[in-house]
Amino acid sequence: MRILLLGASGFVGKHLVRALRARDDEVLTASLRDPDTAATTAAQCDAVVNLAGEPISQRWNANVKRRIEESRIAAPRHFLEALSKIGRRCAVYVSASAVGYYGTSETEAFVETSPAGDDFIAGVCAGWEREARRAAELGMRVAIVRTGIALGTDGGALAKILPPFRAGMGGVVGNGRQWFSWIHIEDLVRIYVMALDGIEGPVNATAPNPVTNADFTHELGEALHRPARLGVPTFALRALLGEGAVIVLQGQRVLPERTQQLGYRFEFDLLTDALANLL
Repeated sequence: MRILLLGASGFVGKHLVRALRARDDEVLTASLRDPDTAATTAAQCDAVVNLAGEPISQRWNANVKRRIEESRIAAPRHFLEALSKIGRRCAVYVSASAVGYYGTSETEAFVETSPAGDDFIAGVCAGWEREARRAAELGMRVAIVRTGIALGTDGGALAKILPPFRAGMGGVVGNGRQWFSWIHIEDLVRIYVMALDGIEGPVNATAPNPVTNADFTHELGEALHRPARLGVPTFALRALLGEGAVIVLQGQRVLPERTQQLGYRFEFDLLTDALANLL
C-alpha cells in the first residue's frame, strides 16, 4: 500500500512510519501548510493518514488557540478541497482525533458512542472529525482515531515528565483525581494500522484500564524506584500554562469499547506492564 502521512515528523508519526515500512508499505510525506502539493501527492496514494496539528501542550493565548483550531479544522478542509479537484482519489482517509472530544469528568466513563463535550478542546475535536468525514463525500472510507495520552520515552507526555521523576521531584498534579486515559505507543501504532486496513468511523485509542493521576504518579515512581511525593499545585500549573492547564488538571475516563469489539487485542492493557516495557 502507498500511504501519504501528514504530520510524519511528530512523535506518533515517526513510530507509524517505521511500522508501515516494516510491513513493506510505501510511505510518502507532505505538509498541510501546502494543501495543493499535499493533494497532488495524495492522488498518487492508496490512503492518507492525517496526524498534523499544532501542539496542545503549551501556554494558551488567543493566537495559540487559533493555531490549534486552524491546524485541525481549516487545514484539513483546504487539503480535501484541493483533493476534490483532482480526478484520481485515494480510497482511505484516517484522521487523528483525541479523547478531549468527550469533554472532562471525574465520574463518567466515555466510549465511542458518547456525545461530544462542550469545552474548547471538545469543540476542536468535533470540528476536526467533521472535516475528516468530508473525505467520505469524495468516496473515501473514513476512520477516526481518538487518541489518549501516548506513552513512549522518545516523545509525548512521558518523555517530558521523566526527568523530574528520575530526579525524585515527581508528584501528583492538582488533586490527583483526574483520569489519565493512556496508551502505549506500540498499541497506538497498531490501532492506526488496523484503521488503515479496514475500520470505518471512530475508535478510541486508549488502554482498557485508565488510571487517575495519583495512580499514575505512584506507578511511575515505583517503576523508576524513585520517590514521587512532591505535589504540583493548581496555581503553579495555571501560571505556567494559562488556560491550557485544563489538559493537565482535568481528564476523562475513556474506554476502547468499539476498538475491542472490532477485534483489537492490546499488547499493554495494564499501566504497570507498559511502564516496565518502556523503562
